[in-house]
Amino acid sequence: MWRDLAPIGRSATSGGYFRQPWRSAEEELRAWFAEQAAARGLALETDAFGNQVAWWRPDPVPGRVATLGVLTGSHLDSVLDGGAYDGPLGVVSALAAIDLLRKRGAQPSRAVGVGVFREEEGSRFGLACLGSRLATGSVEWADVEGLRDRDGVALGDVTDAPDDGAGGILAEVGCFVELHVEQGRALVDLDRPVGLASGIWPHGRYRFDFTGRADHAGTTRMEDRADPMLTYAMTALAANKQARLGGARATFGRIDVAPNGTNAVPSRVTAWLDARAETAELLADLVAAVEKQSTERAGRDGTSVAVTAESVSRAISFSRDLTDQVGAGHDWPVLPTQAGHDAGILAGAGHPSAMLFVRNPTGVSHSPEEHAETADCLAGVEALADALTSLGV
Repeated sequence: MWRDLAPIGRSATSGGYFRQPWRSAEEELRAWFAEQAAARGLALETDAFGNQVAWWRPDPVPGRVATLGVLTGSHLDSVLDGGAYDGPLGVVSALAAIDLLRKRGAQPSRAVGVGVFREEEGSRFGLACLGSRLATGSVEWADVEGLRDRDGVALGDVTDAPDDGAGGILAEVGCFVELHVEQGRALVDLDRPVGLASGIWPHGRYRFDFTGRADHAGTTRMEDRADPMLTYAMTALAANKQARLGGARATFGRIDVAPNGTNAVPSRVTAWLDARAETAELLADLVAAVEKQSTERAGRDGTSVAVTAESVSRAISFSRDLTDQVGAGHDWPVLPTQAGHDAGILAGAGHPSAMLFVRNPTGVSHSPEEHAETADCLAGVEALADALTSLGV
């Protein structure tokens, strides 16, 4: 399966992946998943947004009361120029875990579904975990159909409104167990191939709009300029400093400049801050401190700045009971994560959730250098199969 996926959406230049939703590479991946489901005799369900769940259901037994199923899986889309493992490892491992359970002779007493949530990364329409948010009803279609990608295409132009209501594709789900490559070095430091997640830090995406005055790069004296790029530059440095002081995370990873000319002072700079902290209070303090310093600098530069919170996700604590059940009989370490995941959305919407992590030898993620060793991936499959067994699959 991994060999089949490797070339899809891969850049010949960087080796990274471009698997944005509703583009050819991601559509090919969705078709591949449907083929894998069919090859295993799994019943595939797809909602209007494109979220997919392939079900392995138990044989009906007269008089037995049906139990809500266990959902596993992850996502197949990527960040721009991303790595191979973030998302697809959870989907491939889920299919492989079903193969392993069947090899063990398992006869499930409750259904197990392999899910693929769409637009998890938010790399096209800007809102992370959009598929799982819609599936759980965490966001309303009316609030997101107008989201636009970098080319100005609206979400509502590429997909239909969900037609089955919130929770339709999740109606059979009793709990969710997501396997994911670790996006850090904790398992490396602990010398362990597999771990469990305790929870997710609160995090948000904030748009900073810096406005100044376009002017000539050669004839305009430095003291006569109203240059929003200077205000942005100081803001990026302030974010770095504030995050380091507070043990948080702050990243300006995307900017848009107008008129974007080499020989022109910009009139506008728009930049997006990704901020994360251990608690909601620390996150709010971090963003407030950055905004304060940015506003003060704008006053000195003759520019202005406006800050808009485009999305904010609260802290998530995964179900302790479910995590204990998944980890029963193993001594896997339990770790917090600073990355957002579909499991966090389902947990926040009331679906008990747990996460398994597979060791990342470098800790690098959202990059072509993202990697996991085959032996660790196979250990992850074993761990997921054991977890599903512990949950009655």
